[in-house]
Amino acid sequence: MPYSVYLKKNEEKRIVSGHPWVFANEVARIEGKDKNGSLATVYDFNGRYIGKGYINHLSKILVRIFIRDDSMPDYEYYKTAISKANDYRLKLGFKNSYRVVFGESDNLPALIVDKYDDILSVQFLSLGIDKNKDLIIRALVEIFNPKGIYERSDVAVREKEGLPLFKGKIYGEFNTKIVIEENGLKMIADVENGQKTGYFLDQKENRFALRKYASGDVLDCFCNVGGFALNAAAAGAKNVIALDISQSALDTVAENAKLNGLPNVHTLQGDVFEVLRQFKKEGKTFDTIVLDPPAFCKSASEVKNAYKGYKDINILGMKLVKDGGFLISSSCSHYMTFPLFQNMLTDAAKESGRKARIVEIRTQASDHPSMLSTDESLYLKFFVLQILK
Repeated sequence: MPYSVYLKKNEEKRIVSGHPWVFANEVARIEGKDKNGSLATVYDFNGRYIGKGYINHLSKILVRIFIRDDSMPDYEYYKTAISKANDYRLKLGFKNSYRVVFGESDNLPALIVDKYDDILSVQFLSLGIDKNKDLIIRALVEIFNPKGIYERSDVAVREKEGLPLFKGKIYGEFNTKIVIEENGLKMIADVENGQKTGYFLDQKENRFALRKYASGDVLDCFCNVGGFALNAAAAGAKNVIALDISQSALDTVAENAKLNGLPNVHTLQGDVFEVLRQFKKEGKTFDTIVLDPPAFCKSASEVKNAYKGYKDINILGMKLVKDGGFLISSSCSHYMTFPLFQNMLTDAAKESGRKARIVEIRTQASDHPSMLSTDESLYLKFFVLQILK
């Protein structure tokens, strides 16, 4: 008998408004018996139907709701849902490389599908979605007819679902390094060893936005494979330094610069905090600095230390920007909210002794839409500041 999950009194409000997660501590009782990862029906305290989703007793997120009517998640359901998600991206003009499915925002919780030219890179991040992997792969093959599919389920969140980490080819034979097109540039996406599913697709539109602020000397910190650096160079910046602690990432930056015929991109290996302090001692300044660090906090308990880390790096950055130049500062942690991030920038400006004014505020690319009912889906902050004496 399938599981029926009944919520505690008044715990349904957030979920009825559209949030897909049912936490274990919100549940009054569970009736029925089925396999872990199976489809469960969720009701409010009074027995009113709310929706259906996959259940996992090992996770704090007990049920991830994605069906609000009487549908069943069979092959046709997944095919229709993925096609609908892809049609949205095509309507916006995405072609070569983009996020096809963004989990909860596309009503397919815990499923990520990214397209890199004719290769798909996928993540199955919950027990329920992992159990339906074969159906999903079949639907992807029919919709896209890809050359290959690579799985990047090597994300720690799977361990909270009781799942092993895994990465590898799951369909077709192909080179795992793919040359994609982004903003008129050629970029290498490494679906096997690159960040996320192979490349940071969520900053695509922000990288293009950088172009109007890129002139003279530009410093791209935490550059990864050089997305911001190459856009700055393509916009006509005189000299661009791509700075990262990973030499392998910098090797890819050099390859990307060569692919695009951009001799004004130079790489520098080192810890960003230490290098910026050294630049300050040397009196070196830049017209534009990009700060796009990895997430400094991955849980609410880490926010205090993350705030300090973000503030420290932004103080250093502000001190190195020429009068009238630009600091571009970003955070990819949803725990560092927009108001909190802006407060941090305000504190950093005060402590740096510089004046800063907001020129532009942006978020993740439009192939990563966020649901108003799901705060977790809005995670990327991108501030363009002009720095003044």
